[in-house]
Amino acid sequence: MPEPFGCLDAAYAETAASAACVLFPAWDAAAPLRVVTTRQGAAPAYEPGAFYKRELPILLAVLEQLERPPGTVIVDGYVWLDAGARPGLGAMLHRALAERIPVVGVAKTAFAGADAGIAVVRGGSARPLYVSAVGIDAEEAAKGVQSMHGQHRIPTLLQIADRAARHALA
Repeated sequence: MPEPFGCLDAAYAETAASAACVLFPAWDAAAPLRVVTTRQGAAPAYEPGAFYKRELPILLAVLEQLERPPGTVIVDGYVWLDAGARPGLGAMLHRALAERIPVVGVAKTAFAGADAGIAVVRGGSARPLYVSAVGIDAEEAAKGVQSMHGQHRIPTLLQIADRAARHALA
C-alpha cells in the first residue's frame, strides 16, 4: 500500500543536483514519516518554458529510491501553466509516472501572463500560493494545501522537502 503523500523538491549547484521526497500520512500531518534524498551530477541547463527538463530527472530519481510510490505527489511548481492546460513540471511528472499518481503543484509565484492555479492564502501572508493539479480535483487539492500543517505561507512539510534537497547538496 503506498504512502498517501510525498512532497518533492530539488536543489542545484554548479556540479550537482539533488532531490528530496518527504512522505507523510495526511494533508494535515505535522511531521514526515520518512525523508528520502538523492544526489546526481549537474542538472541540465535551465531552458525557458521547459523547466521540467531540468527538474524532472532528479525528481524521478528520488522516487526510484522508494520501495513503493506515494499515492499523491506534491511538487514545488505548476502542473498547468495556463487555463488552456499547457503542461508544467507537474503534468510532465504525471506523464512520466504513467498517469497513475495524482500530482499537485504548489507554486510560490504567479506564472507571468497566465491564470493558472487556484490562489491559496495561508498563515498571516497576503501573498498566495498557486495550486494546480492532475489526477485529483484542483479544488480538493487547494483545500488540502490550505489544511497543511504550519502557521506560515509555506506548509511545514514543503519547507522540510526544500531543506532536505538543499542539505543533500552539501
